[in-house]
Amino acid sequence: MHDANPKSASSAWQVPVAIEDVPEAGEHFELAADPQTRTAIAKLAGLRNLPRFEASFDVSRQRSGGLRVAGRVAATVGQTCVVTLEPVVNEVAEEIDLIFVPQPPVTASSGATKPDESEYETEPLIGGVVDLGALATEFLILGLDPYPRKPGVVFQAPQQTVADESPFSSLAALRKSSNAD
Repeated sequence: MHDANPKSASSAWQVPVAIEDVPEAGEHFELAADPQTRTAIAKLAGLRNLPRFEASFDVSRQRSGGLRVAGRVAATVGQTCVVTLEPVVNEVAEEIDLIFVPQPPVTASSGATKPDESEYETEPLIGGVVDLGALATEFLILGLDPYPRKPGVVFQAPQQTVADESPFSSLAALRKSSNAD
């Protein structure tokens, strides 16, 4: 199992994999974020805590000169119930299947050329490296429930009171009484 520490503020979890380090048959990665990394990611994602964060990836070379990353991210996340403001524990599980392709060279006359379209949406392979830690973090954040609730809790809007009385209702009543005279 690979274990990584945070390296910079820009990415709380860095596990770089260079294309030249991936064998022709591909490579499997089992990743588990250490406590320091989980704390940094929890802060980045706005979580109460992140007791478990794991990723499993199969990385393989592509004919295009790129890398395919397929696998899943799994985590236990501590959030805050949007209704009761009490702690909530949720599970996140996200599947990943992406192809990273080298960015084509930019020429002054033609601009960037577009890579061959395939059945997969592609991501840029910058510097021949894919950061599996950053990828796992991105998919964790995408998989978070934006409105977590404790089981069984239902939001009930405050009761609308019919406002017959307004600041001008007393003036209207005064006007009616003066007109009656």
